[in-house]
Amino acid sequence: MSEIDKNTILEALKSVHDPDLGRDIVSLGFVKEVKLCGGVAAVTIELTTPACPVKDQMREQARQAILELPGINEANVEMTAQVRSSLPEGQSLMPGVKNIVPVGSGKGGVGKSTVSANLAMALVQSGAKVGLMDADIYGPSIPTLLGISTKPGMGSHNQIIPVSQYGLKVISMGFFLPEDKAAIWRGPMLDKMMTQFLGGVEWGDLDYLIIDLPPGTGDIQLSLCQKVSLTGALVVSTPQDVALNVAKKAILMFNQLNTPILGIVENMSYYLCPHCGERDEIFGTGGGIRISQEMDIPFLGEIPLSTSIREYSDQGKPVVMADADSEQAKAFVQVAERLAAQISIHAMSGAFEQDIKVSF
Repeated sequence: MSEIDKNTILEALKSVHDPDLGRDIVSLGFVKEVKLCGGVAAVTIELTTPACPVKDQMREQARQAILELPGINEANVEMTAQVRSSLPEGQSLMPGVKNIVPVGSGKGGVGKSTVSANLAMALVQSGAKVGLMDADIYGPSIPTLLGISTKPGMGSHNQIIPVSQYGLKVISMGFFLPEDKAAIWRGPMLDKMMTQFLGGVEWGDLDYLIIDLPPGTGDIQLSLCQKVSLTGALVVSTPQDVALNVAKKAILMFNQLNTPILGIVENMSYYLCPHCGERDEIFGTGGGIRISQEMDIPFLGEIPLSTSIREYSDQGKPVVMADADSEQAKAFVQVAERLAAQISIHAMSGAFEQDIKVSF
C-alpha cells in the first residue's frame, strides 16, 4: 500500500469527530492501523475508554467516510480501547492505577454505595479493569451489595490481595470488622486506614479505581485528597432541597482540596411503576440539573427509585448485571459511560498541548 493511499484514508477519517474531546480521530491519534487489499480497507481505531457511549456511532461514521472514497468497495472498522491515565507519572502508592475517582455525598441515605457498586460493575462489563475501595469506615456496605463473604489474603511484600468478585477487585473495612463490632476511630486511625488501603493493597493494573466515601466532609475525604492525586470526584445526591443543599457542601469541599468535579448524579430521581409504567417524582425533580448549571459541573444522569435495585442489592447482585435489560440498569450504564467520557476529557487535556502522531 502506498503512502498516498494511507493519507487518502486518513484525510477521509478526519471527518469523524469525538464529540466529548471535540477533535477529529486522526489528530487525536486514535487511528492505529490502516490496511488496503484491493478494494477492501481495514482500519483500527483506538478509543480512550471501552465505555465510550458513541463507539458504535463513530464506527459507522468511519465506515461511511471510507466507503465514499473511489475504488473502495468494503470498509472494515475495528474499535479497540486503551484507557489513558489522568494521574502524574511515578505515583508511589498505586503506580498501576490510571484513574482514581472518589464518589462522595454531603449526607447519608442518598444511595451512594449502590451507585458506586453499579457504576464500577458497568465499567467492568464494558471491558475495563476496575477496582472498588469501600472507604466508608462507619458503614461499609460494599461487601453486602456485591455478595462477598470471603476475606482478602496476603500477597508479596506483605500487601493485601483484594477480593475479586464479578471481575471487580474489591477492598473494604467490612472484611476486617466483626459483624458485632463498630468502628469507633479518631482521625489518626482513619488516616492510617486510608494509607493501608491505598498503598498496602495489591491493586495491580487498573483503568479505574472507584472509591466509595463516607457521607460528609471529614477526615477520610481530607486524607484521601492529601495522599494521592485524584482524577476527579463524582457527587451523588437526591432531588429534594435538603439533600441538594448538602451536596453543594461536598462540591465546595472538593473544590477547596483542588479536586475536579467530574459530575453530579441524581439518585432516586423518580419512581417508575412496574405495573402501569407511570413515572412519579416522589422527591421532586430537576434539582441535580439546577446544581450542575449553577455550579458549572456536568450532570451525568438520573437513577430511578426502584424496588428491583434494592432487591438485587440485598441479594449481592448489582442490577447492571442481574437485570441488564431493565431501565434501571440502563440508567446506571449511561451514567458510567458519561463518567468515563469525563475521565477521558481530563486524561487527554494535556495531550492537546502536544502534537499527537498517528502510529501504525
